[in-house]
Order: sequence, then structure tokens, then C-alpha cells
Amino acid sequence: MAEVETVGVVGAGTMGAGIAQVAATGGHPVRLYDAAPGFAAKSAAAIAGRIDRLAEKGTLSPEAAAAAKARITVVDGLADMAPCGLVVEAVVEDLAVKHQVFTTLEQHCAPDAILASNTSSIPIARIAQALQRRDRVAGMHFFNPVPVMRLVEIISGPDTAAAVADRLSVLGERFGRVPVKVKDAPGFLVNLGGRSFTTEGLAIVQEGVATPEQVDQVMRDCCHFRMGPFELMDLTGIDVNHPVSEIVWQGYYCDPRLRTTPYHRSLREAGRLGRKTGQGHFAYDAKGVRTPGAVPPLPAADPAGRVVLLDVSAALADLVAGAEIIAHDDGLSPLLVAPVGEDCTAVAVRLGVDHRRLVAVDLACDTSRRVTLMTAPGADPAILGAVAARIAGNGRAVTAIKDSPGFIQQRLRAMIANLGCEMAQIGIAQPADIDTAMQLGLNYPQGPLAMADAMGVAAVHAILRQLQDATGDDRYRPSQWLRRRALLGLPAATPA
Repeated sequence: MAEVETVGVVGAGTMGAGIAQVAATGGHPVRLYDAAPGFAAKSAAAIAGRIDRLAEKGTLSPEAAAAAKARITVVDGLADMAPCGLVVEAVVEDLAVKHQVFTTLEQHCAPDAILASNTSSIPIARIAQALQRRDRVAGMHFFNPVPVMRLVEIISGPDTAAAVADRLSVLGERFGRVPVKVKDAPGFLVNLGGRSFTTEGLAIVQEGVATPEQVDQVMRDCCHFRMGPFELMDLTGIDVNHPVSEIVWQGYYCDPRLRTTPYHRSLREAGRLGRKTGQGHFAYDAKGVRTPGAVPPLPAADPAGRVVLLDVSAALADLVAGAEIIAHDDGLSPLLVAPVGEDCTAVAVRLGVDHRRLVAVDLACDTSRRVTLMTAPGADPAILGAVAARIAGNGRAVTAIKDSPGFIQQRLRAMIANLGCEMAQIGIAQPADIDTAMQLGLNYPQGPLAMADAMGVAAVHAILRQLQDATGDDRYRPSQWLRRRALLGLPAATPA
């Protein structure tokens, strides 16, 4: 494969402009083309403005900024891509349009030039099928906004030469990105791996366990996600994330682990698309400021004076500091338990205790800011209110939800970890690359396999098994990758 010097970019929209910018600041001459007359020139001017602002901020020296701007040349047609060693296509997600672009490029570019697509949803195999030299076609999937998002997925189709993927990885680094090599599959890596965070949040709301606001609060405060799944969906747009969810689910022959909900579809059908329409899971004003969502009020009560700890735990005792902890059930006091993977109903039956006074506390996360409580059907509201008041009096916010195996965060994080393990199992990418991609592409606090280790691989497996048993739903089917490492006591990233 010849040394790549000049980079061509076809499509001067948001993504194409971003790719042209990072290629130019990475030292490569860039040829920029767009089919709309005059649009590439306008885009090049906008790129120059962004590069100037980088110089003003001190990110680039004035000399480096001037050199980067001088490297970008607007061209009139695809034939002008002939000198390019790499051409990146960033046009609309329409296979017929992409085929036209690639077959034309094949006529004009050198035989050893790499032809790459920035597609986020169309398999590389389908794009390459129209070409004579399929071995030089690959995916180079950047993330929006390209100059800010450091990740680039290097996607190899069935016919892509290994040297092509290697070369694109080197170029990705020159562009200032972090490349990860990915197998050609529905959703590639990030769009596949990101399904669990949103769809499990949707499942929790669909079941009536919690509201979108409650789910987001727990995932931010207790698990350190920058955004909860519902505010994230509103940001990207329901018209984007719902179709992607459907495409990925169908692409994996309707694997229930990837299934979204009727509630998700209903928002799209109603035109409640998120921030762009002022209404999605939440309401937004003209400036995009969100109105907080609904949170059911906690029952009013005085702080609990006495409690029974069914789980001996210093952390649990700390949450109710100030209450007398009694050793035996007096028939009146709240009964506190900290289950992993079980709901309050199952715990009450297993322990043979009064479900009306049983309050489950989620200790399997950071409880320094917020604590999640749940109770079984028929529970005494005064008991819940007394426990919540005691915890709130000790400086924590309280989220009270309906009965659910795994509370909120156990379910969500276990599903994220499980899908990461499944991606490792089917060879989407190497375990370390899966974690890197999910952190850089979605701003997760941890990659999914690291998340499994932080929770405990055996604990994640147990949560999923109990969810599967309780619901009868193969949505919670553990990955074989996860199961084997849980049974053997191995870290989640242990190679096969």
C-alpha cells in the first residue's frame, strides 16, 4: 500500500467538513468536493474559521493554522480525486448514492488508493459489492463533532485487506483520533454497544418501575454517567435513536437483548423528537433549557427511629445513622435489605418476612449523593416515608421506585456489561478496543468490560440470571463470554 499523502473528502456537510479539518490539521493536503454547487467552498470557509479560532485559543500556533488552511483545496468533481491516496465518502445514508460515488472513484483513483466510507449504518460489504477492487474498501466512521470526538472506527468488510485497515489506523492517529478496529456488523461497535443504555432505561419506564427523570438522576448521581439515557435520547433525537435501534435489532435477527419499546416508537410517531422539537421525554423552552420531569412524591413521615438490618452492612447502617438499629424484628420497625438482582417481593418470600415493612436499598453503586429505595406491592407507605426521611436527613437525595429485580442501575449496568461481553464473544472488536470505543464514543464512565469487573463479573451474571428468571424474557440472557468468566472467576476481558 503506497504512502498516503493527499486525502479526498466527498461530501462537505457537518461530517465531511470535520473530517477535512482533522486531516488538514494532521498534515495532509485535502481535496474537498460536494455535489451541491458552491457548497464545498462555503464549507471550506467555515473550516478556515474554526481553524482560526483554534489559533486564537492557543490550540494551534498561527503558523500551523495558516498551513492547515492552505492544505484544503475545493475541487469540482470526483475525477479531481485522482491524486488522492485515501478518499473518505461522507454523503447521505443512501446505498444507491454511495454506489455511484464509489464506482466513479474507482474509475479515477489509483489502484492502490483506499476508498473509505463514513457510514454509520450501512454494512461495508454492501457498499463494496458494486466495485471491482473490494479489498481496498473499508469503513472510517468518525463521530460528531469530528474535531472534538477522538474516536474513529476502522471497519473491515469481508473482503477488506488487512493492510488497508492497518493503514487507516495509522492515518486515524495522524488525524489526531484514536482508532479501533471493528468487524463489519449491524451498528458496528458504538451504535451496537450503545443500545443497552437507552433500551433498558426505556424498559424500566415501560414497566412503570420509574420515571425518565428518576432513571436519569440515578445514572448520573450514582453511576457517574454525564447524561442519563433519556436526556441523551432527547439530545440525539428520537428520530435518530429509534430508527437506529430498530435497524440494529433487525440486523441481529430480533435478538431480544437489543429490543426497544412501544413507548420509544410512540414518541417518534407523535413527533416528540427531543430538544429539536421542544418535547421528547422532557419539555424544552426556546433556548433548549429542560423542564425537570416528573418524580413521584415521597410519603410524608418522620425519620425512622428504629430499624432492623436484615443485611449486616456498615454502609447500610451509615445511611440510617441516627436511628436505633435493633437486632430482632419487633413487628413494627422498618426491615432493611440490600439485594443484588432480586426484587423486594422475592426477598420477602425468601426470608419469610413481612413485605409491608420491607424496604430494599441499592448499595451496589455510589450512595454518597443519592440512594435508591424500593418496596413490594402492598407495602406500608409510612414505612417507606420514614426510611426515606432518615436517609434524606443524613444528606442524601432519595429515589423511591416500584419493585424491580436489580433496581435501576444494576439492570442498566448489567445490560451494558453483557452487551460488551457479547461483542467480545462474536468478535466485533478486541476487549480493550470495546472499552476504549464506548468511553470515547459515548462518554461512558467505564467501558462495558471494565464495568463488569467493577460490579463483579459473578454479580453481573447473577443479576442477569435473576432478571431472566423473574421476567421469563431472554432479553436478559447472559452472554456465553460473561457466563464462562463468571463461573471461572476470571476478569471480563480475559481472552478466549
